[in-house]
This record gives sequence, C-alpha cells and structure tokens, in this order.
Amino acid sequence: MLAAKTAFAGIHQFLERTKSRELQVGVIGLGYVGLPLSLLFSDEKFAVTGFDVDQRKVETLAAGGSYIYRILPEEIAAAKTSGFEATGDFGKISAMDAIIICVPTPLNEHHEPDLSYIENTAHAIAPYLNPGQLVVLESTTYPGTTEEVLVPILEKENKFGLKAARLDGSKDGIFHVAFSPEREDPGNTQVARRDIPKVIGGLDPDATECASALYNSIFSRVVPVSSPATAEMTKLLENIYRCVNIALVNELKLLCLRMGIDIFEVIQAAATKPFGFQSFYPGPGLGGHCIPIDPFYLSWKAKEFDFHTRFIELAGEVNLKMPYHVVSSVAQALNRQKKALNGSKVLVLGLSYKKDIDDLRESPSLTIIELLQKEGAEVSYNDPFFPQVGRGRKYELNMTSTSLSDLEDFDCVLIVTDHSTYDYKDIVNRSKLVMDTRNATRGISAQNIVHC
Repeated sequence: MLAAKTAFAGIHQFLERTKSRELQVGVIGLGYVGLPLSLLFSDEKFAVTGFDVDQRKVETLAAGGSYIYRILPEEIAAAKTSGFEATGDFGKISAMDAIIICVPTPLNEHHEPDLSYIENTAHAIAPYLNPGQLVVLESTTYPGTTEEVLVPILEKENKFGLKAARLDGSKDGIFHVAFSPEREDPGNTQVARRDIPKVIGGLDPDATECASALYNSIFSRVVPVSSPATAEMTKLLENIYRCVNIALVNELKLLCLRMGIDIFEVIQAAATKPFGFQSFYPGPGLGGHCIPIDPFYLSWKAKEFDFHTRFIELAGEVNLKMPYHVVSSVAQALNRQKKALNGSKVLVLGLSYKKDIDDLRESPSLTIIELLQKEGAEVSYNDPFFPQVGRGRKYELNMTSTSLSDLEDFDCVLIVTDHSTYDYKDIVNRSKLVMDTRNATRGISAQNIVHC
C-alpha cells in the first residue's frame, strides 16, 4: 500500500488528479455540512465516499433517500450516478486522496469545548493514512485545534511513520493538512452554496495549494490565509460578530418592551441608513451549531493566554438568558388573565432553531419547553418538520407534534420559530393568547397578541 500511494506524494500529481477529476474524495460526517459538501463534489464529477458512524444515515443514503429536508432524494440519486457511496468502513480511507472532516464540535456540560468527535475521527483514520494524502478539518473550533489536536494523533498512529508537511519539514513521507471552516447557512436561498467564498489555511504552502485546488473545483472563490489557526479564528470572528450583535438587539428589545417601543420598527428605521449599520434581529435565544457555541470556544482558549474575553462572554450570557425571559413573559401574560403558568396548557409553535429548516441543534425551543415543564405547564408543540422529537440536549422530550385544529383548547400559543407555512392570522383568530417572540404577527391587530 505504501508503494502504491507514494506515486501521488507530490503536489503536482494531486493538482493534476484534481483537474482531471480522478481524485478520490472522502467526506467524514454526513450531516448538515458533510452531505451538502459531498453533493457539490459529486456535481463536479468527483468520486466521493461519505463516511459516518451512524448506520441509519449510511443505509438511508444507500437506498437513495435523504434525511435532510432541503436535500431531495433526486440529488442523492444523481450523486450515486457519479460514484457517490456512503459507508461506515473507515478502512476505505486508504483509497482516498483527500479526506475532509465535518464532525460536530459541541460544548460539554461545563460549557467547555468537546473535541471528542474530532479526536475519535483522527483515531479512526490515522491507521489508514498514506503519503501524499490531504486531510482537511472543517469543524468549527478554537485556534490551534488542527495543529495541537488533529495532527499529533495522525502522526502518532499512522502505520508508516508519516509526518504532516510543515514549513521547515522534509518532503518525504508526508501528508498534507489544512483547515477550511464550513460556512453553511441552512435555509438561505439567496446565496448559492458554491458562491460562498472558502477560507483555507494550510500547515504549509503545499497543503494550502492542494486544498485551494480541491475547493476551487466546487466553489467560485477560495481565500487562502497564512495558517490553520488564522482560518480557525476567521470562523470564530464571523460567528462571534453575529453573536455579539444579536445580544445587543436582544438587550435593546428588553429595554424597548419596558419603554413601550417596538424594537422591530426601530431596526427597520435604522436600516435606512446607507452606511455603518447592519440589521440584526432579536429572538427567543440563539440556535444552530456555531453561533451559540463559538464564543465559549474562544473564551476557553483565551484563558491559556491569561486573557479574559469579557465582552464576548457577556454577549453569550445575554443570549443564554433569552429563553428564561420568554418563560417569564408567558407567566406574566397568563397572570394578567388570572391564570397560573402551573397547570396551564401551552402550545409551542416551532422547534427548529430558525424558520423553514429541519435542524434542532441548540434550538432555544428545547430549552423553553423544558423550562415551561419545570414550572408545571402542560406543554405541547407543533412543527411541520418534526412529527416527533425524542432526546433534547440533556433530557428526554419524547413528544409528538400536535395538530393546530384545537388551538382554542390552549391557554397560550407561543411562537418560537416563525415557519412560513403557519397562517398567523388564523392562529391569532383562534387562540386565547398568542405570545410572539419573532414578530411573526406583524401587521395583525388583535388584543390577544403579546410580543416578548
């Protein structure tokens, strides 16, 4: 096996195989990032092998099905005609020229980085590494992860004593390593996935060149940077920028509620300024895999340098408190109707973390449901994307989506995710009390609507 792959150890062969579409691409982690990426490569006629430890995903894809709402079974079928296959057999890593890692990087129970998925993946692929292969990490993480966590495992556990190519390293017996942060935006129909620029930071110039050529084949533009750590920090900046600004409008929203001012009207008016302002909107809390998590990744790493990221941590705290504000607002609204939250029937509209997607990761809806239940409320939910929901973050929900046919039976209907399929006027007309966290009922005038 060593002799077979040594022929491709030079970057010129890698570049030529990329150009001719002979390159074998392996994508590890077939979730919301890895599966769409696999399809992009398949669209460009690369032979792609997807790896996942979840046998359900592997079997679904093998049968030509899809488990992600925005990816149609027809797209899976088209990819299979280009050679796409899904497998749980990591032994096939040895046949790949490029290996792209797209696994989760959550927080643990102490709000510290959980890199177990990256570490487990590194352990799984290291025995099958060959000279000349390119390994790219896409998982969002703190600066230094690629060099401090991924590379040492790959170097220690591969069978041939291979080393990652570095600026001052030998060119013999090496593999290439880069970091390229994913920039997925589920539900965004305005920007095509291939038109999102791809940031790339290689461990050495050859790794950057190989990764740039690979991604240039499927993306309209690549943006090379000087190192994996720079690329890792770039991703954190993008998401912390959003986190901080959302925290700002969330705090202003709380103030505006006390002052009797419509924060959404304020934002709309401010957005007319043609410079120096970008619109961000308040909500019931942050969701998704990146924005709620990334501030804590950077804050954790900053402590290694005796640096306290007070501003960033404060933004994270503001956003974490929003679900508690929502539940408090529901209790106050019910109290004004001479009802206690304890024993009241509450219907939560929308589980996913943003409208019109089937993604529950870090969704504030899950926290809100748990908090309502702890206060004694009888909670139901409705979401067209989730007929059933089992495990939440650290708890079991085991709930089934409730029909909207009996809205009159609920003491409160709580809009947490503003899916486009909901008829909000009808919902308002048939409900006793509507609590709106998303401004979904804008333009509807009714006494039973409370914005929170």
